[in-house]
Amino acid sequence: MHSEDGFGPKMLADVKPPFIPEGASGMTVLVEWGPGNPGTPPHRHSGPCFGYVLEGAVRWELEGEPEHVIKAGETFWEPGGDVIHYQNGNASSDAPAKYIVFMMCAPGQPMLTLVDDEELEKRSHLRAPRPTD
Repeated sequence: MHSEDGFGPKMLADVKPPFIPEGASGMTVLVEWGPGNPGTPPHRHSGPCFGYVLEGAVRWELEGEPEHVIKAGETFWEPGGDVIHYQNGNASSDAPAKYIVFMMCAPGQPMLTLVDDEELEKRSHLRAPRPTD
């Protein structure tokens, strides 16, 4: 995909998303978190999301996967639907983080829905073990 001079398109991620229903919409969002910002509370998206970290590092955790840090220049994706997105905040306490994300939204559904404490408790067995300090 690169031209001989090293410029041009570069494949960053290649994933097979779940089925995207007819009438879905898409949006591209720039997210900027200040140092130490915990990000959005636990939530889910109605469709798949694909993103790229532009600056800093983002603490990332999806249901069933261990939390990890995604650094500038790295990509992420999530399937959306029923999967809870626990963390997407800044992993650094002294530097900003910035990422861009493209989200598919199921027809007639919100792009993001917060998950309440009752549901978090009911699904706690699906969350990966927490890191220990």
